[in-house]
Amino acid sequence: MSPGEELIKMKTEITTAVGFITRLLRTTGLISDEQLQHFTESLEKALAEHYRHHWFPHMPCKGSGYRCIRINHKMDPLIARASNIIGLSSQQLFQLLPSELTLWVDPFEVSYRIGEDGSICVLYENVPSSAISPLDSMISCKDEFRIGRSSPSKSYMMTVSS
Repeated sequence: MSPGEELIKMKTEITTAVGFITRLLRTTGLISDEQLQHFTESLEKALAEHYRHHWFPHMPCKGSGYRCIRINHKMDPLIARASNIIGLSSQQLFQLLPSELTLWVDPFEVSYRIGEDGSICVLYENVPSSAISPLDSMISCKDEFRIGRSSPSKSYMMTVSS
């Protein structure tokens, strides 16, 4: 598959993810439309390049961790790079974006969670083509995350008696 074909296959997911982050920045009212446009273009290009050899429509969960955009008291390097182009430092970004944000960009699905124990919300979801086996499409990556979570949430209290 050529790089152009690969980009076309992930364009909707990348556009959805970047649009979400851009909307978060836009709501602050502190960044001009021109700056936001440059940020959007830069981040779309960075994600397309970053995901180039890590996009598996036949196995959407493969590479999900690699494609995850994460802010957890540390700025995601791809967002930081795109923000530097418009003159924003990581320090400024921390003031404009949630301190904890996880954004999963997978084939056929883009979802996010704000906070470590927040709900997972879907931004984009599409039905995979029939080329994918029914078993692969039954459980999404976010469902695997929920099923695989082994530790209780922070608000959970356990009483142990002897």
